[in-house]
Amino acid sequence: MPLPDTPDAPPSPRSSGSAWAVFWIFLRLGLTSFGGPTAHLGYFHHEFVLRRRWLSDTAYADLVALCQVLPGPASSQVGMALGLQRAGHAGLLAAWAGFTLPSALALAAFALGLQRHGAALPPGVLQGLKVVAVAVVAQAVWQLARRLCPDAPRRLLMAACAALVLLVPGPWGQAGVLLLAAAVGRALLRPLGGPLPMAPDAPMPGGAAWFWLGSFVALLLGLPALAALWPAPALQVADAFYRAGALVFGGGHVVLPLLQAEVVASGWIDRDTFLAGYGAAQAVPGPLFTFAAFLGAVMRHGPSGWAGAALALLAVFLPGALLLRGALPLWQRLRTRAGWQGVLAGVNAGVVGLLLAALCHPVWTGTVHSPADALLVLLALAALMLGRWPPWLVVLASGAGCWLLAALA
Repeated sequence: MPLPDTPDAPPSPRSSGSAWAVFWIFLRLGLTSFGGPTAHLGYFHHEFVLRRRWLSDTAYADLVALCQVLPGPASSQVGMALGLQRAGHAGLLAAWAGFTLPSALALAAFALGLQRHGAALPPGVLQGLKVVAVAVVAQAVWQLARRLCPDAPRRLLMAACAALVLLVPGPWGQAGVLLLAAAVGRALLRPLGGPLPMAPDAPMPGGAAWFWLGSFVALLLGLPALAALWPAPALQVADAFYRAGALVFGGGHVVLPLLQAEVVASGWIDRDTFLAGYGAAQAVPGPLFTFAAFLGAVMRHGPSGWAGAALALLAVFLPGALLLRGALPLWQRLRTRAGWQGVLAGVNAGVVGLLLAALCHPVWTGTVHSPADALLVLLALAALMLGRWPPWLVVLASGAGCWLLAALA
């Protein structure tokens, strides 16, 4: 995200901060940070660079650059890194918990209410949530394509990846498409604007980088093997959500196609409930990855309710945390290599292709069944992109509009 043009403020002296203090700061942000990942980064910049002066503009920009190229939830990873710098590993956990719990608890509670009292909802409300999901994903595709695919080669790669994902659905098909995009990027693409600048004052916690990266890889490869040898439902759920969290380049809305491939295609959750939950996720603050708590709470496979929400939530965030902890000490050495930047350019184009494929199916095909549905999607998209309405307000307006159409019908 573009950062304000302010001079670098000298960071406050390093100290062994309190994990509880970190938790309460991030809890307030978790309760008030609406607007998605880019907005979250703006809130963090104001809170920790301008107000608290934990680090300089340059160091913060460097941290954001790292988290935007790692798989996982970018804004949450920035928060984890800030907590790690302030209070060690306890600070990392405190930052994650404070920022994540408000929306996770709200979505899990909504899921349980929907499961038990869904019939009591006014007609059309669930359709309204699905309409919001279509508009939000369309907006995300547009914004990501403008930023990550600004030239013809990247747009062509994006379109090819979208077509391949539609032809070969499922999580492993998506993983294969991303690997193919990485290879194409390594061979053909170069970064726009030249190499990334170095940030000499970027915080670089050291030690045990390969342990954390090895743990990430061991779980990514070991969980599917364990789930195949010992097909316990809880283990299968942990494997599915860990794999989704491990393959999400770009964070935020990109998790949608990966989770859909894991839980809808397998029959663990029906498509309408999935899209309704994704629409509801737009009305709460905090990271979009907390959508996993909704899914875990309503799943027909493995633990459900609060236990399922906790399992899915931990599994989807864990790979991003392990990668962040392992990558921080290695970041400065990798970020200026042209081949590595070509890989990232290809993966970024592939990520937009994945999201475009998800917009086509199941998001559009599962929601738009009539001209009235299409009109409501266009109105919601116009409210988001032209009117710049906050997502929670679009959720309320869409729900009211679909309820009114159902009542008139």
